[in-house]
Amino acid sequence: MMNDLFAQRVNPDVSSALAGLFPQDPNPTAVTFAAGSPNEQLFPVKEVQAAFNTAIDTQGAHLFQYQSAQGNSALREKLVTRIAKWGNVTTTADNILLTVGGQQGVELVAKTLLDPGDDIIVEVPTYIGALAAFDLYQPHYHAVPLQADGLDLDVLETTLQQHPNVKLLYTVPDYHNPTGITMSVAKRQQLVALANRYHFIILEDTPYRDLGYEGAPLPAIKSFDTEGRVIFLSSFSKILMPALRTGWLIADGELRDAILKMRLASDLETTGVTHAAINAYLDANDLDAHIQRMTTHYKQQRDAMLQSLTHYFPDEALFTHPAGGFFDWVTLPQGIDTGRLMLDVISPQAHVTYVPATNFYPQRDVHNALRLSFSGVNPTQIDAGMHRLGDQLKNAIHTAYPVFRGCFM
Repeated sequence: MMNDLFAQRVNPDVSSALAGLFPQDPNPTAVTFAAGSPNEQLFPVKEVQAAFNTAIDTQGAHLFQYQSAQGNSALREKLVTRIAKWGNVTTTADNILLTVGGQQGVELVAKTLLDPGDDIIVEVPTYIGALAAFDLYQPHYHAVPLQADGLDLDVLETTLQQHPNVKLLYTVPDYHNPTGITMSVAKRQQLVALANRYHFIILEDTPYRDLGYEGAPLPAIKSFDTEGRVIFLSSFSKILMPALRTGWLIADGELRDAILKMRLASDLETTGVTHAAINAYLDANDLDAHIQRMTTHYKQQRDAMLQSLTHYFPDEALFTHPAGGFFDWVTLPQGIDTGRLMLDVISPQAHVTYVPATNFYPQRDVHNALRLSFSGVNPTQIDAGMHRLGDQLKNAIHTAYPVFRGCFM
């Protein structure tokens, strides 16, 4: 055994928030609502293949040389134009850093800002991958609940008054993972004002921003940033392909410099071949037209999910109505443990999986909710899986299945 040599962040008694989330079920009728994976039938495979060929043909052997740690300059210039139109954010290519997916961006920010015991605020529930990244740096979490239009700012300000040394607030404002909620414009503005007043950094993580089904995206939180306190993070994973592993963040001045320093220590080199191929893809194709085709399909899947929730789920279940993204959030009566219920009953008997609520809370202390993803399943699968899942939830609630932890509130 060598775990006595490990750093504290590799605590063997604490499992990663990402471990074991997506169990495999060999049953041919199995339906998974767990993984938030894009629909691979929508990937522009031929166009991306041509883009790789174009990048290689154009740059030759030099393409495979070391490149800038910030990433392909032509691609960063395109992102400057895109975020100005798509998020009302004025920036420069020099303030953009390409990352290995959005996940690396979260981890780099955590590495840059957090020492053990530092105060950090997360909305709850929150993205599992962010918790996994933050956990490595052993922060002290403060949880702020979500309302229908985003963070509860009254609770947030009370938290800031009680904990004036908060360094970082993490939020997913657009089609939130896991709830599907979108933060209002007013709250985006107020959040920046609070960051200025209480001297903390906002990490705005928005990989689903393009995937709205009802109207245009709202202005980015970063668009209201007057003091360089907002780090904007997004990704090509949901709008092109996850395996391209290309995310991007915007940070200003000394904050950008500090994150770049962490990046150089992490991997030194960007995935230059992939970045050149994405740039060639954008030169030859209409990304917005591709996204429109995607959102047409995902909207159908979202609608099928909402219809199934209405038809098949127990009356006691409350669920969100996402205007975009991949997810719906279901809250059940107090006393239901959706993790135990899935492992003991729903997965083995109904052959349906989801992600239980406990994974989305830093203290793992909420059990009576679940995340459903509609992005990787078609309407027929949604109907069949939700029918079986709804029946099992009705049975659990109405027969007081022993996963209850107490009486309904």
